[in-house]
Amino acid sequence: MYMTLSEFDVWYRTRFHRTSSALTTTAFVLSDLLAVMLAIGWGFFCVKIYGWGLMGEKGIINTRSFITYWPYLPVYILIFQIFNLYPGVSLAPAEELKRFSIGSFLVHGGIILSRYIERGSLDSITVALIVSFIFSTAILLTARSVTYRVLIKTRLVGIPAVIYGSGSAGKLVVDSLSSGGKTGYIPVLILDDEHNNIDEYRGVPIIHDTSIGPEIVRRYKIRMAMVAMSDIDEQKQQHILNNSVSAFRYNAFIPNYSSAINIWASVRDFGGILGLATGNRLKMPWNLMIKRFMDIIIVVIGGIILLPFLLLIALLIKITSPGPVLFKQERPGKNGKHFTFYKFRSMVIDAEERLKALLESDPKIKDEWEKNRKLQKDPRLTAIGRFIRRTSIDEFPQLINILKGEMSLVGPRPVIDDSEMEMYGESFANAFSIKPGLTGLWQVSGRSDTEYKERIAYDTYYIQSWSIWMDLWVIFKTFGAVIHGRGAY
Repeated sequence: MYMTLSEFDVWYRTRFHRTSSALTTTAFVLSDLLAVMLAIGWGFFCVKIYGWGLMGEKGIINTRSFITYWPYLPVYILIFQIFNLYPGVSLAPAEELKRFSIGSFLVHGGIILSRYIERGSLDSITVALIVSFIFSTAILLTARSVTYRVLIKTRLVGIPAVIYGSGSAGKLVVDSLSSGGKTGYIPVLILDDEHNNIDEYRGVPIIHDTSIGPEIVRRYKIRMAMVAMSDIDEQKQQHILNNSVSAFRYNAFIPNYSSAINIWASVRDFGGILGLATGNRLKMPWNLMIKRFMDIIIVVIGGIILLPFLLLIALLIKITSPGPVLFKQERPGKNGKHFTFYKFRSMVIDAEERLKALLESDPKIKDEWEKNRKLQKDPRLTAIGRFIRRTSIDEFPQLINILKGEMSLVGPRPVIDDSEMEMYGESFANAFSIKPGLTGLWQVSGRSDTEYKERIAYDTYYIQSWSIWMDLWVIFKTFGAVIHGRGAY
């Protein structure tokens, strides 16, 4: 028996009580206010403690001077609202970073400019506000992430959405919305006219009647409908859109070729024909110049800061196991051209021989290796090697590869050998038309826990969707992945 609207009524009302994003918006406003306060406080703290102020100034930074700038907090929220950061659901991470960065820059810059006009000079408070701006985006993103996780765990977030279509595209939408990502929408009902003896998918009820959209809106005040029915004929689809989907305030249309497009695809009018336009952003010389400049600046500054720590790691490797400090390997890079790849040595010196013996003796280990090209419990790791693997410290020598121009900070991870190139299939030429990266999308999305075919999808997506904001977001997320040791082994 198929579910009826009366049965759905009982199911829905016992599970959902909100149909708007008001709670999510309120939570994000509060977390943003707290984040801005922390950023300003951090700026003043740094100037006070580390003496980063201007010469000849004493006592200008104090608790009162910090509190003086709290009245500007509503201005931050107003600017963030102008940049459509509320409720902020279904916003691409790189786009969120971009909007926070620009919004924070405008308000911080406005405060600094107004103080300069008023006083006619720069002072230590100006330095504190500059430090505040530098850290503000990271603090804002972290606060939002924590807030969203709390809302998810307490089930206080989520805007109900109706999905039209129970086919492959509809199931893909339900999978995506149910994955726990920051979409903001919860699938509560699937509508489809196909009588396929299925009354639910992943716990979401299916009603086999696409005409009841207006009744759903009237009864439950649901505002979002997502249409994933591109496999039906055009006339029937148009009928559903006009007589059912149109009742919802917001509509989203999911094409069956959604894997081929990305967040940077734009709607274009080709002589009256609707088209989605995208491109390979890293085939543009100007973008490559920007990416290379950012690599050099970050690596030089970061390398200077990390040098004492890296020398300590090198010493520990040397005194705890025989063999060289660095592991060197020829790997395919951009356009398949091989280069010398550097890592801190984390394995015993006869690791290749031990791997060969393991693969021959244990079919399960062989399957794991062929799937991921890594072993979760690798017996070849040294005592210090397991630690630097778990924390990804072993990757730091690739800063040398970046300075040499063989790698980039962000990009597809360099494959191990020609056999791994074959696993990319036809996607290799596109994915490695750019330099491989020290970190990448698949690492911050799942790292070693991500299946190989998904890595390829992430690499392809990155090529098409690149922006400086995406690189900054990946770098930001990499710190979190490293701290938690998520998927690293």
